[in-house]
Amino acid sequence: MRSVIILGSSGSIGTQALDVIRANPRRFEVVGLAAGSNRALLETQAAEFGVDHTAIGIEEAVQLVRDVDADVVLNGITGSVGLAPTLAVLERGTTLALANKESLIVGGDLVTRLAAPGQIVPVDSEHSAIAQALRSGSDDEVRRLVLTASGGPFRGRKREDLAEVTPAEALAHPTWDMGLVVTTNSATLVNKGLEVIEAHLLFDVEYDRIEVVVHPQSIVHSMVEFIDGSTIAQASPPDMRLPISLGLDWPDRVGGVGRPLDWSTATSWTFEPLDATAFPAVALAKQVGRAGGEYPAVFNAANEEAVAAFHMGRIGFLDIVDTVRAVVDSHESSSGELTVASLTEAERAARHSANELIRRISG
Repeated sequence: MRSVIILGSSGSIGTQALDVIRANPRRFEVVGLAAGSNRALLETQAAEFGVDHTAIGIEEAVQLVRDVDADVVLNGITGSVGLAPTLAVLERGTTLALANKESLIVGGDLVTRLAAPGQIVPVDSEHSAIAQALRSGSDDEVRRLVLTASGGPFRGRKREDLAEVTPAEALAHPTWDMGLVVTTNSATLVNKGLEVIEAHLLFDVEYDRIEVVVHPQSIVHSMVEFIDGSTIAQASPPDMRLPISLGLDWPDRVGGVGRPLDWSTATSWTFEPLDATAFPAVALAKQVGRAGGEYPAVFNAANEEAVAAFHMGRIGFLDIVDTVRAVVDSHESSSGELTVASLTEAERAARHSANELIRRISG
């Protein structure tokens, strides 16, 4: 039986992880739960699973990780605030099932230097798919990684068609049920840009060997192309409980967590190139990733501010990525070693710059 701590237990990833554990009581034991602010739900979850150790907020979550023994910690927190818990898990030597992509992207070398080989198990469906496909060959046999994207609610639209889209339209994702920030990031494809950076950091593959292809059905979650021309794809109906279960018990599979594909019914899967003019976030993310250092933190922080402003009606949809680009282009990276303090300051400066631009746009 594996002991599990869940960070972000009240969110989408956390509640689905508890679904997996609820269905497999002889395989997993919850020993710690942390939520952002939903104390009532946290207490309900703790009572159901018999958990004595709970936390509210980031500081308490970090202390929970430090104080409670566990085989695996699932970081399902949203946003760069998840960095401190990620570092605490890695320092403890515990397996980290990582759904909080922002902590890896913002932390960059801080995280990868601290992590032991195999200590981080990806929970994003795309990176879980790549991890599964990579078991088909050695590192030197990999030609490239191919991340799939649903294309979001605005797939097929030209840039000029996106100027007047509303927050409600941006939240109407065709496949996944996610929170406000992640769903909006999927509409702008910022989320896919973040995933490109995450793939580079997780699998140590150069950016020019990481591609994005649009796959509206969201059945093939990502692919690995090998040097002999073979491409290995991981396919399943869209259900986050599958990659979550792998994160909790990697490399073993947990039976019955998701439904299989129905091969008795005719179906079609389509793939199409990304329109980089309408959705420039992926190219910008590669630029940011290559720059490294503080730049991914700046990219992420500026985006969070721009997304919030969009949903408050202060800026338009296209202004989100335009604001992020302007903040990234104007940022002057500090010299010296990357630290939590330097990243915190870079994020603060990026948020300030983003809000100055937003004020100008909104008048």
